[in-house]
Amino acid sequence: MRTLGLDIGERRIGVALSDSEGILATALTVIERKSDDTALKNIIELAEEHEVERIVVGLPVSLDGRLGPQAQRVQSFTDALNERTELPVLTWDERFSTSDADRVLREAGLKRDKKKKHLDSVAAAFILQGYIDWEKGSR
Repeated sequence: MRTLGLDIGERRIGVALSDSEGILATALTVIERKSDDTALKNIIELAEEHEVERIVVGLPVSLDGRLGPQAQRVQSFTDALNERTELPVLTWDERFSTSDADRVLREAGLKRDKKKKHLDSVAAAFILQGYIDWEKGSR
């Protein structure tokens, strides 16, 4: 089952894609978030193009488990995405995904400008891989 993973930011949306067996998540692209309408349209086009069967959205839960202002904005965007597609749209706790992605890119030796370009899609891959691993363990 192919799945799209999203890391929703205020300016950019990182996108990751699983392989067709639903085992491995890979960074795909970054969508510049000029407007929610355009971003939603781009996400749905990517989902159709890659024939995904569901979408997993990273939800930035605070360390104490509460949903702060950013999580509420992501939830609102997720609700709008749910209204525009018939695909299941799930949320997944994304704690530490961006810091993990930053660490991996830093260890890979990427310069700051290249790291910035890839950070959001790599964070989306961490989010999606976390969901995939959890799903495999819950079967």
